[in-house]
Amino acid sequence: MNVLKTTLPYIISGISVGGQYALIAIGYTMVYGILRLINFAHGDVFMVAGLMMVYLAASLPLYLAIPLVILLTVLLGFTIERVAYKPLRTAPRMSVMISAIGVSYLLQNLALYITGGLNKNYPQIPWISDRISIFGMETSRVTVITPFLTIILVVVLVQLINHTKIGMAMRAVSRDFETSQLMGIQINRVISATFIIGTFLAAVGSILFFTNYPGVVPTSGAMPGLKAFVAAVFGGIGSIPGAVIGAFIIGVAESVIKGLDTILVVNGVISEQIGLATFSDAFTFVLLIIILVFKPTGLFGEKSTDKV
Repeated sequence: MNVLKTTLPYIISGISVGGQYALIAIGYTMVYGILRLINFAHGDVFMVAGLMMVYLAASLPLYLAIPLVILLTVLLGFTIERVAYKPLRTAPRMSVMISAIGVSYLLQNLALYITGGLNKNYPQIPWISDRISIFGMETSRVTVITPFLTIILVVVLVQLINHTKIGMAMRAVSRDFETSQLMGIQINRVISATFIIGTFLAAVGSILFFTNYPGVVPTSGAMPGLKAFVAAVFGGIGSIPGAVIGAFIIGVAESVIKGLDTILVVNGVISEQIGLATFSDAFTFVLLIIILVFKPTGLFGEKSTDKV
């Protein structure tokens, strides 16, 4: 019982972080599902959303700053697709991947130029930043809200993909890009819609993440972006439910590892802390290696068949 009591705060925190990773991971998995492209700039779009909130909240009331940040983030994602990826539609896949890496470094360097590399404090958002008590422990309200909001957004997204015209077009394009073009589907519209949805979710994830971790620097999107990518691969890249489940597993595991020293000391397993929290990030990438070795398609990924 004591083990559960000491572990529960880390599990709850991990579920919250997992929800934030999930919102980023969906962007990776949707873009890959349609373009077979890993959008390496996606984590940096997430970081830019955080920086925009810092500057806009300093000059506008939050009820205007928050929707404006989401709108500008969506516009940024749309612009990146049109400027960096659309001209390379018929180019080799490696060229598009190099373009994505270039966009990633461009966003990081622009952020470095604007901020001077200094840590920027994310504004406190009323209500969701408030401290509450749950199961006898104190935490921020955003920790409790995040998993529920993530699940609601995922359900809405799945309904959109399964029951709307643009969603049907997305599914068709993800199955067969060339045939979809021949059938009259407007490919550019579908791809733009995919980037818009992905960056919208990244903007929401950014608000939730930086409310919990309020320091924003030019590299703030790198590690969450990588972990969200691992979550997408773990769940089966191209599968939205897989990305979400993978993100929650990674979030919980990461949080529990960060608190493992404390859990073991409190329960008398070890006498002093031995620095196990150091391995919280490493675990994510060990998990990636294991899943690639034993199940390269991920938990919910489909086996691809080569046409001859």
